[in-house]
Parts: sequence; C-alpha cells; structure tokens
Amino acid sequence: MFTFSLTLIRHGETQYNREKLLQGQGVDTPLSETGVQQGEAVGQYLKDITFNNVFASNLQRAVQTAEIILRKNTHSSGMEMVLEPLLRERGFGVAEGRPKEDLKNMANAAGQSCRDYTPPGGETLDQRMLDEHGSSGPDASAGASVAGDTANGSAAAASDVASGGLADDGLQGLSVHVLVVSHGAYIRVAIRHLVEDLKCSLPAGVKMSQLFSPCPNTGISRFILTLSQSESGPVLSAARCVFTNRKDHLENLTAAE
Repeated sequence: MFTFSLTLIRHGETQYNREKLLQGQGVDTPLSETGVQQGEAVGQYLKDITFNNVFASNLQRAVQTAEIILRKNTHSSGMEMVLEPLLRERGFGVAEGRPKEDLKNMANAAGQSCRDYTPPGGETLDQRMLDEHGSSGPDASAGASVAGDTANGSAAAASDVASGGLADDGLQGLSVHVLVVSHGAYIRVAIRHLVEDLKCSLPAGVKMSQLFSPCPNTGISRFILTLSQSESGPVLSAARCVFTNRKDHLENLTAAE
C-alpha cells in the first residue's frame, strides 16, 4: 500500500471571475491583480509543505497560480510542474464568455438545474467524469491516476484530522504530498466523485452544503489517499477528506478590499 496527501487548489481570480463571466476551456485569461495577490497568499500559507509532485491545468490562470505557489515554497521552489489537459475546466460550449446568469436562464428554460444542465457544445458531467477518471469503474479514481508519478516513496498511515486551520492539517505521518491546481467546476466534480462514488470518509460534523459549496479562488481542499496494487495497476483502497474549500489565507486580502 502507498498513502499520500492530495491538495487541490482552484486558480486565482481573473477579470472574467470578477465580472461573473464563464470561462470554461475556450476562454484562456490570465490572473487579475487580485488573483496574483491570492496566489501569493495561498503560496505563503503552504510555503513549508514539501510537495513531491505538482500538477496543473494547462490553462494560463492555473499555470500562473501554480508558478506563484512554487516560487513561495521553501522546499519545492524550482520544481517542474506537470501541465495536464485533463485538469482543465469543464467545457461550457456556447455559454463560454457570457454572464453566468445566462447559463442559469438557459438551464431554467430547459427545466434543469444549473449544475446538471449542459449548454449546446458543452461538456456533460458524465463526459467530465470519464475524461477525469477513465472508464474502468470507480476504482480508477483521481488518486490512482497520479499514482504512477507519486508512488516513489514509502507507504505511511494517515493520522487523525488536526483541529484548527493549520496548513499541515492531515499531513502528519505522511512523506509524499501532491499538489493539483485546477478549476472550480473540475474540483466540484472531483470532490463529488471521491465522496459519492468512492465513499471517502469525512471529517466529523461536516455539512454536505459546505462540502459541495463552490470553491473560492485559491480555495484549498485536501484528501488522504491510499493505493493498493492490483493486476491492472494501482487502485484506490481508502480515501479520507481532511477539509474542503478552505480560505483562511484570504482573510487579510478580504479585509483590505
């Protein structure tokens, strides 16, 4: 068995985020000034965690955020990240570049919830799941997909969830840490897959509304994943959620605004 931490971070703010416009995959915008500050804040928050592997969506808002985090990091500065197209945002078809309110109106007109609705030319949630996790069933989890790059260390047992809002919550006893920088809709899909399909264990007293709430820009989620070897390769044998959508690092920025 092999156990490691997976820290998921949404990219920093872009001007499209500020103006509540959909970006998806076809709109590739850079970070706004606020987004850069958010990236620096989350990088400072995580600066003492040694990330053994770093994966990022190849859209520039995610790449920029990951670069800032690595520059701030005491141990991982200069590490080469892996740019992964499968970590891109969900495609929203004709709705990309338009106000988010337009997507809600299109969903209402179709008699569907906004989460379940797929605009013309967009990517369905099922397609996103297949792209992200492959089609070999629930054992082929997000954790297993990065196993080939992370299984260079020894297995370690995960400790109990640490109380409070510390940057190293859940990391005690682990020697391998993976950072993934991606997008809001992607992260929501990944968390739902881990919790609903893979029956990931949850922190005591957590509310589902909090667990599945929209991730803020540079919001942090963390899971502890254990992989076992099978004839077809590594499969997820245990998963535990430490926290989701944490934004402690943004408090000073919010106060300044």
